[in-house]
Amino acid sequence: MSAEVASTVTLTPSDIRSLCRADVFKEASTAGTCAGHVQANVIILPQKYADDFRWLCLRNPVSCPLLGETKPGDSRVPEHLASNSDIRTDCPLYNIYRDGVFVESKPSLEDYWQPDSIAFFIGCSYSFEAALTGENVPMYRTNVPLMAAGAFSGHMVVSMRPYPISQVPKVRDITRPYFLAHGEPVAYGPDGAKALGLSDFDGEIAVYWGCGVTPQVAVMDSGIEGIMLVLDMVNEAVCKGKL
Repeated sequence: MSAEVASTVTLTPSDIRSLCRADVFKEASTAGTCAGHVQANVIILPQKYADDFRWLCLRNPVSCPLLGETKPGDSRVPEHLASNSDIRTDCPLYNIYRDGVFVESKPSLEDYWQPDSIAFFIGCSYSFEAALTGENVPMYRTNVPLMAAGAFSGHMVVSMRPYPISQVPKVRDITRPYFLAHGEPVAYGPDGAKALGLSDFDGEIAVYWGCGVTPQVAVMDSGIEGIMLVLDMVNEAVCKGKL
């Protein structure tokens, strides 16, 4: 962990969002900040695509656990996620796409926000990261198709963490309750890697989870990995039945 991130660990989610709003949060990732609090992937779409995207999340809850959404044209983050937060300014960085093509990265969306814009908030495995490695993790595209919804389709993206085979049962037990942060692994070991269309890793067992980059890939076939909106919501709230 860098010195900059280490210095943000004791800050509150509101503090982190304020740093982002002032464009002074310059870390490449929000991983490791505000331990114990939920971080969310964010997708912002025109209202005409909202029903299809919401249905994509409902049909693929492991990869796309939907925590909430804004009202059309209202940039305020829902209060149950973050208090006094504006989605246009409170993330460290935003990737802008037009017609599926990358346009630019910006520290603010104020110039892009439209009267019909809707922001969707997707659960992230950073919620259980502190209970595991506490580090950023690699992500892989699989050959497992999503259940399509209207304009949206694609394949599951997974995050991977290696563990000795003896630790896999414990890892499954730790992550299983985090239902709205991808939950327990979707696959592990050589057989699991083969089922996902991936190569296994030498030595330790590769353990794979659903990943919040999946809906980003379904929307624009890319995304900024590791940069999230830090919420006031505590990690326990994403456990099954607690949202």
